[in-house]
Amino acid sequence: MRKLKVTEMGRLSVDEFKSADKIPMIIILDNVRSMYNVGSIFRTSDAFRVEAIWLCGITGCPPHPEIHKTALGAEDSVDWKYFENPEEAVSLAKQMGYKTFAIEQCEGSTMLDKYSGEIGKISIVLGNEVKGVKQEVVDTCDGCIEIPQYGTKHSLNVASAGAIVIYSLQQYLQKK
Repeated sequence: MRKLKVTEMGRLSVDEFKSADKIPMIIILDNVRSMYNVGSIFRTSDAFRVEAIWLCGITGCPPHPEIHKTALGAEDSVDWKYFENPEEAVSLAKQMGYKTFAIEQCEGSTMLDKYSGEIGKISIVLGNEVKGVKQEVVDTCDGCIEIPQYGTKHSLNVASAGAIVIYSLQQYLQKK
């Protein structure tokens, strides 16, 4: 077995990515403080052709060297927009017809592996590394999706959680 060279992988150029069909998903980042986490979410969003990332509050925006270090150029391919507050972003997503879910542990959360909801447009809110998604933001969402966890810790790194949810929902949307 031989590893493929980058030139053998048939990846899209940035221009091809911009014009390619995307999964109908917007990622909303609620005050994510680590630029490395932001960059990682850009890279995951590029990998699965997410429609856009909306950066809110203290979340850093490109261009930034720490975002670039983990995004590796995905900050140029994935569309993004900045909002002063995440409630404004959630409101706009809902006006645009997206069902919006906080990725959070809440009363009545839907476990990710049990999700069988909307097949249309989805936006997900990922929260701050310490405080998660603000309660005021959770209150504006259509629901909460929770990642099942079986160990001693109660949370995952926001970039890891984002990757799991983006991949899982992309698989779900592709099957429908």
